Amino acid sequence: MIIRFLGRESTRAQFVFYSSLCLLFCVSTFAILRGAGAMTLHNGQTEQQQTPRSLKDAHVLEGFSQRAPLIIQNAEGRAGDKSFEYRNAYPSTYAALLDALEVMESHFFEVSHGTWPQAIDWTAAVMGTQVSATLEAMTEYTRSIVQNPCPASPEEALNHENLINRYFTQITSFYFGENAFSLRNQAYDDMFWVVLGWLESIKFINLHSALHYTPCNSAQSQHRNDRSNGTWYAHQFIPQFAHRARLFYDLASRGWDKSLCGGGMVWNPYLVPYKNAITNELFIAASVRMYLSFPGDSNASPYNTDSMPPAKAHDIRYLDNAEEAYRWLKGSGMRNAQGLYTDGFHISGWRDGQNGSNGTGNCDLRDEKVYTYNQGVLLSGLRGLWEATGSIEYLEDGHELVRRVIIATGWENRDTDYRWRWAGLGRNGIMEESCDWSGTCSQNAQTFKGIFFHHLTIFCAPLPTNDEDKDRPWLGDEDTAQLHQQSCNGYGEWIGHNAFAAYLTRDDNGEFGEWWGRPSQQSDDYSPDDEKEGLEVPSDEGTDYRNEGVPRNEIWRLQGDDNSYESDDTGLDEGQRNTWSDVYARKAPQRCDINDRGRGRTVETQSGGVAVLRALWRLVESRLER
Repeated sequence: MIIRFLGRESTRAQFVFYSSLCLLFCVSTFAILRGAGAMTLHNGQTEQQQTPRSLKDAHVLEGFSQRAPLIIQNAEGRAGDKSFEYRNAYPSTYAALLDALEVMESHFFEVSHGTWPQAIDWTAAVMGTQVSATLEAMTEYTRSIVQNPCPASPEEALNHENLINRYFTQITSFYFGENAFSLRNQAYDDMFWVVLGWLESIKFINLHSALHYTPCNSAQSQHRNDRSNGTWYAHQFIPQFAHRARLFYDLASRGWDKSLCGGGMVWNPYLVPYKNAITNELFIAASVRMYLSFPGDSNASPYNTDSMPPAKAHDIRYLDNAEEAYRWLKGSGMRNAQGLYTDGFHISGWRDGQNGSNGTGNCDLRDEKVYTYNQGVLLSGLRGLWEATGSIEYLEDGHELVRRVIIATGWENRDTDYRWRWAGLGRNGIMEESCDWSGTCSQNAQTFKGIFFHHLTIFCAPLPTNDEDKDRPWLGDEDTAQLHQQSCNGYGEWIGHNAFAAYLTRDDNGEFGEWWGRPSQQSDDYSPDDEKEGLEVPSDEGTDYRNEGVPRNEIWRLQGDDNSYESDDTGLDEGQRNTWSDVYARKAPQRCDINDRGRGRTVETQSGGVAVLRALWRLVESRLER
């Protein structure tokens, strides 16, 4: 096995190198003792027509291994699949994750701006979420290297803690760099990304403090004149983070509307009413997370009036909102024949104005466009609803959706002559946006796959087994926890398959591309036709407004106001609309990189690499250590 780091000679790199060697030795020994052995990247076929609904009826989805490879070293034996012949020197997943995060922050984050300047407002909120979630993985890794049979030295542990603090200070600077004023006047889904981002940061602060900063007893504190109470310094930021989450939640939840379709969130107040999947899924996820994690807020800023009374923690109204929204979404008919969420619904005959008409008043014009993130955000909401209510139906619905997604990536065809056939959300078992193929993804779509894997990671984290919570006795149900874990274990091979596909796209600077599975360096005799051969064009059903912009017609735009809503994150300049041949001609005689088309590599594509590597680390590899 080759362990290769990506060109940064630093204390961090040395620490990761030696700790990874130690960790790999211990984990490998543990795996051998368990009889895990080496795993290939495929194992059987998957039935597409039926997906198991019950956790008890389907502990592991048929065709999925319960174990996944710790290290994907190579992919020999994939006849005709040239993409897997390149860059198969793969470091430990944790080392690869740290490097991906370092590239994301050092290449794209500007401390002087307190943000990722190339990101747009909502994707910057997602970038903050991805960093905070990766910090959670890092703080848990710190615990593992201290408690490991091959423990890290105090100096190594201190270096790792310093690295965590470095990235966290960037999150604190982002609190001031975030364009909060502009976001208050944008679409409702944009606001919900802000809510989830700051709640994720609060989650990290609480986790890091609980794992590494235990309160001292009063005698020790008095003896040392310790004024910290044993808590991590970052606790001082929680009130401000909570306030922003609460403010944006209250603003965004105004989009809930019962006058049309009997309920559901409206996407954008500046357009014709459109009730789409992502805004409703975000409402569910944000509401249940506010119920479970929001610590309360008594700050009346920025209004300083009685109109913003204090908000309490664990307010039942948040849970009521989440449950009502999921009932509406589940009964809306938004899923297609593959069981995937389409983009959303228009209302036939709707016309606005003082004397306008609601038309049919029903969600009866479904837009068939399918995006990856529409299948992901709901997963964290369903996980939270189970934690809040104990209803196993939420977990079952989540597992069914994950299995539908995996099938729609062409997982069952990955080792057949049909592996390049479009399956709904990808091909050859690799997740794909329809715009990846053409290189026309906007910053919106470049963010989507990373969002999916972030929320999958939340959904499949081990269920809590805290039987001391008298108000929620289901948290002590070990049977449910084991069934959930066994089902999630079954997705490990597919997660690893996608992580390696994303890793292949890295260029010489360590930056990830948007079209996973396409290697960043091709052989000297490469022709762009090699990429096109056998590839089925993705479905063009629906309106691709996330990449091409909101259409200027009466279905989308308010009457007489077709310039009222413009977005700076959709569409490509003429110079960015590059085909395979364009890229090849521009780069010849150098090697071609298919991911240089369109917007190329961005902070959004980098975040996708971070998210899928984090999913592999947290859901597969760290699990095998426990």
